[in-house]
Order: sequence, then structure tokens, then C-alpha cells
Amino acid sequence: MPAKSQAQQKAAGAALSAKRGETKVSDLKGASKSMYESMSQKELDELASTKRKGKPEHKSKS
Repeated sequence: MPAKSQAQQKAAGAALSAKRGETKVSDLKGASKSMYESMSQKELDELASTKRKGKPEHKSKS
């Protein structure tokens, strides 16, 4: 599933980095921490590898 915003993509990238052991899990906060706990490495990779072009910084609330 592709990321809906750049912020979601960045959070997935941070969680993926922690899953791979490249960064500390204790450094994660908010969305990236919940993604780390609830998603597989494959799911995180799919979100993080989404193209950024044309994506809003944050998803609109409507």
C-alpha cells in the first residue's frame, strides 16, 4: 500500500530503520513507534519506498 503523505512515508522509514537494527527503537516517537510495533518489515518497506512527487506533506483531514 502506498503512503498517502510525505509525513507517513518518513515515519515508515524511521520504523523500518529500527526494524533493521540501524537505529534504536527507543529513539522512535508517535506514529513511527506504533508502525514499528504493528507492521512487518515488508509492509514498512512498501510504505517507505513510495515516490514522494505529488504527495502532500500531511494528509488533509477531510
